[in-house]
Amino acid sequence: MENTSNNFIARALEKTILQKIGKGKAIVILGARQTGKTTLLKKIYHQIENTLWLNADEPDTQSIFENSSSSRLRYLFKGYKTLIVDEAQRIKDVGLKFKLITDQIPSLQLIATGSSAFELANRTNEPLTGRKWEYYLYPLSFAELADNYGILEETRLLSHRLVYGTYPEVVTSQGEEKEILKQLSDSYLYKDILMWEGIKKPEKLLKLMQALSFQLGNEVSYHELGKLVGLDNQTTEKYIQLLEKTFVIFRLGTFRRNLRKELKKSKKIYFYDNGIRNSLIANFQIPELRPDIGALWENYLISERIKLIHNNNLWLNFWFWRTQDQQEIDYLEELDGTLYAWEFKWNPKANVRVSKTFSKAYPEHTFKVITPNNYYDEFLK
Repeated sequence: MENTSNNFIARALEKTILQKIGKGKAIVILGARQTGKTTLLKKIYHQIENTLWLNADEPDTQSIFENSSSSRLRYLFKGYKTLIVDEAQRIKDVGLKFKLITDQIPSLQLIATGSSAFELANRTNEPLTGRKWEYYLYPLSFAELADNYGILEETRLLSHRLVYGTYPEVVTSQGEEKEILKQLSDSYLYKDILMWEGIKKPEKLLKLMQALSFQLGNEVSYHELGKLVGLDNQTTEKYIQLLEKTFVIFRLGTFRRNLRKELKKSKKIYFYDNGIRNSLIANFQIPELRPDIGALWENYLISERIKLIHNNNLWLNFWFWRTQDQQEIDYLEELDGTLYAWEFKWNPKANVRVSKTFSKAYPEHTFKVITPNNYYDEFLK
């Protein structure tokens, strides 16, 4: 197998995965297409001995797992310490097949990747419950890029990241960003949805993604989104859930505890990558000329924070906060009984104060305003 380490930007997950090898559970790495799952595993492949690599995009690999008994699998994988299965969502009933391996061949370390949550193929995650460690690989994070290029250089590239995002190929292909993002956003990114769910009109899915792009940073209504794209509420919600499972978007719920006026079931939807969002609306203007810079800044910061939380295995909850009379806070986290509140402003000179209503209801909190002047030290460190 070709060694790709020369072009490799070190990923935070690499160390975590290497530490879990041989600990008795399957290792499952999920993430959107083209986020670098295969590249990461190739790097790991060259560090461990007696490893078999299978690509489940290939029919002969899929056939290995068809009607396979534990004795046949034990024979096929004899002599190997580690089995890597790339694009494992292609295997029918993959959860049950992997359960068979982990239960009946405990000496074999199973590592699998999927470009969608395995539910899309298997309809259930239950077969591997208690038998796996599951990790998410996102587009490159600020920390990973700063480790590779240096913090000074990465902060200088902020405007570029806000527009083009951080998919690995986008980052490493200077001058080709628009073409690469167009290929991703046209169809490749949500290929699994079209395959597994049998969606007859992919143009509706694209229209929904475009509508979500224009509502970035705003509360969303499935009813209003459905009217915009010609879908009923139930189908709209289903499509949004599928886009979540393929790691294109994520939902942020509202924080509610003490006040009657707090919104109960409101939600915002963000993209894991700014470049995908901008590609969907065909807008690659520089930040200084954009009327949507506030939404772009908010999306970038929250998506980067989600990466930081997952890459560092942090255990906490996160929301936004808003009341019926439009008092709001962009982003909240709770850790060990303390609420941490942040407001995001692109203009470093913006004068922002925390809501008195929030302060009175939740006196045990901290509050900070995040701008381009302090985003690394105060929010992404």
